[in-house]
Amino acid sequence: MSTDESARPAGAAVATGNGAEAILAKAGYKPELRRSLRFFSMFAIAFSIISITTGIFLNYGFGLSYWGPAAIWTWPIVGVGNLMIALVVAELGTRIPLAGYAYQWSARLVNSTYGWFVGFAGLLYMSVGGGAIMLGVASPLLLSEFGVNAPSARLVFGVAIILMVLPVIINIISIQVAARVNNLAVFTEIIGTVVFGVLLFILWAAKTKPTPYGAGILTSTTSVYHNPTIYAFALAGLLGAFTLVGFELAADMSEDAVNPRKSVPRGVIVAVAGSAVLGMIALIGFTVAIPSLKTVEAAPLPLLAIAGYWLPGWLVKVFIAFVIFSMFAILVVGAGAQARLAYSMSRDNMLPFSTQLRKVNASTQTPIVALLVFAVVDIGVTWYGYLQASAFATLVGATAIIPYIIYFLITAGYAYKRRTLDSIPGAFSLGRWAWPVIIFVLLYSALIIFVLSVPGPFHAADKVVAYGAGLALLWYVAALFWRLRRGTAGVKPVEELLD
Repeated sequence: MSTDESARPAGAAVATGNGAEAILAKAGYKPELRRSLRFFSMFAIAFSIISITTGIFLNYGFGLSYWGPAAIWTWPIVGVGNLMIALVVAELGTRIPLAGYAYQWSARLVNSTYGWFVGFAGLLYMSVGGGAIMLGVASPLLLSEFGVNAPSARLVFGVAIILMVLPVIINIISIQVAARVNNLAVFTEIIGTVVFGVLLFILWAAKTKPTPYGAGILTSTTSVYHNPTIYAFALAGLLGAFTLVGFELAADMSEDAVNPRKSVPRGVIVAVAGSAVLGMIALIGFTVAIPSLKTVEAAPLPLLAIAGYWLPGWLVKVFIAFVIFSMFAILVVGAGAQARLAYSMSRDNMLPFSTQLRKVNASTQTPIVALLVFAVVDIGVTWYGYLQASAFATLVGATAIIPYIIYFLITAGYAYKRRTLDSIPGAFSLGRWAWPVIIFVLLYSALIIFVLSVPGPFHAADKVVAYGAGLALLWYVAALFWRLRRGTAGVKPVEELLD
């Protein structure tokens, strides 16, 4: 465990009770973050980081390319699978309600070495995807809103950096301001995806414009690539696998929540289930409205091609504005969660410069140093993507595979200490369903990892994951191993959280 006693309250070792503050004290920490987030804000964090608007907008064409319009029916399958993962996250979140989610869970359930590699994977996950989305899509879309339709690469990169810096500033001001952005994002997600999807369905049903397809297009497997059925079906499933992730970041904000033991499990489960249902409604609306399958499959952003056919230009711009805001909200959540993870690991002396990274500003009660340092890291990773042949494939592909690696590892730790974890009271329990869910999640996440790493389109993303693992191992061998051996870093085992 960490020997930094200055970061611990007097009497922490004898704290009793099962509330969030009692767990914090038993873990050896003092409350430093402002508890102001209630249920809706925790739900909004999970819902806006999933961002069905962003995920469908970016990945709809991927599904079409491999399995045609019928690819949308892989969405509910992935939805059920990821809801099982959400149940694991819910149980862990209600029993270990600490900032640093995957790191804290893994380190306490297994050991600090295991927690280090899972925690580093979490930091890497939050560093790679946001920049790619800003660089590859949000920045060009924002420029197009102002009539700049053929911007230079440098201009796109410059605007992307601005879009990445603003969420950091919002989080520095206060978690309440960030929460307001996320709360608003719930409504923009619903309007930007579901409302527009339903509107297109109505226009199609009313036959306001000619279209050669009927409802049968929903089962068409006409696609750009002609691969074996199983391979094509698996890759089409990545439409949902790319999108329905990130919900666990609500648990990372546990120490900012008023009652995390209730709000985290409820928020995570409702966000995943709601995203799965609302996303399916939107996908049906967009798909039946396809005016020309060949034209849409060839378009770089298929949803814009569909919307552009049915809607007037001004309304398409409104649609784009909702998409941009949804993407921006992802970074607001991501910046805050990434800083909490870095803060959590640093107060256990797990990171370089931990003394600085764990500092919390007394007035704003936010980890400002961690926010600033990782903003620089994220921009550096974006710069790396900018220099690659395909920033989107390299960074977004890595963003897709890393969450499932984390899900697999935390579920394995959960299985290892399931009996002990069950002894800690919480607001949510799987009870006798725990082991069936655990086994399913381990098999399911392993399958998704396989599908996201073996095919050729993801080899560039595999390199990012490999580089990250190499960095984590380098720091562990060079310094962290010795800190852990001396007892100047790491956490107490989960048994210490029991009365």
